[in-house]
Amino acid sequence: MVGRGEASRRPDGRMFVSIDAWHAAAFDRLAEVMLAALRRPLHTVVDETDLDLTAQWQRTGFTMRRREWEYSVPTDPGATGLDPARPPSGVTIRAFGSAEEAPLRALDRTIRDEVEAGPGWQDMPAEVLARPVFDPSRYAVAAQSGQYVGLLRVATVTRLPRIGLIAVRADRQRRGIARALLAHTLGALHVIGKERASAEVTESNMAATALFEGIGARRAGSNLELILR
Repeated sequence: MVGRGEASRRPDGRMFVSIDAWHAAAFDRLAEVMLAALRRPLHTVVDETDLDLTAQWQRTGFTMRRREWEYSVPTDPGATGLDPARPPSGVTIRAFGSAEEAPLRALDRTIRDEVEAGPGWQDMPAEVLARPVFDPSRYAVAAQSGQYVGLLRVATVTRLPRIGLIAVRADRQRRGIARALLAHTLGALHVIGKERASAEVTESNMAATALFEGIGARRAGSNLELILR
């Protein structure tokens, strides 16, 4: 086998394609067959530094839709300037493993409804779109007035923990809750010996960009989402 193509539909309805081929001729043949068989628009994601792969997709008609930055995030409070012991007034942070599943599911549903009613899914990272596995050990949550108002999910399947999602209810945003969740999470990772974590941020998300860059995170790479309309 000298090449393989795959297509998968994400929960928001977008079709993503990928091709892994040893030679340009194999890539072109697979692309020809796949693009003829699939309905448009089609999407693909490439590492921005992979110029050859980007050029191959562009040769078939794909154009850039958006960029997503990958950040390397320090965990040491001395480097981030975050104090995990000082959340906003009236807000408490529940540690990983202590969240209750029912209110966690309710918060997730509320946030999804707000996304659907507002900006939509088109610029949301894949982590938001997938059906979540409600493992409380992966979540830290913010609680206020007896309700969960914010959540942060971390994946630790590799040596570098990945911050997969930070979300706060629309009526509780711009109060420092996301920052408090991040402070708790990074502090907890630092305690167990993790010096850095990773996170992905859409280039157009200025609030998230400011949050991460404000705590000393540095850009470690970028991915491009390409589209064929």
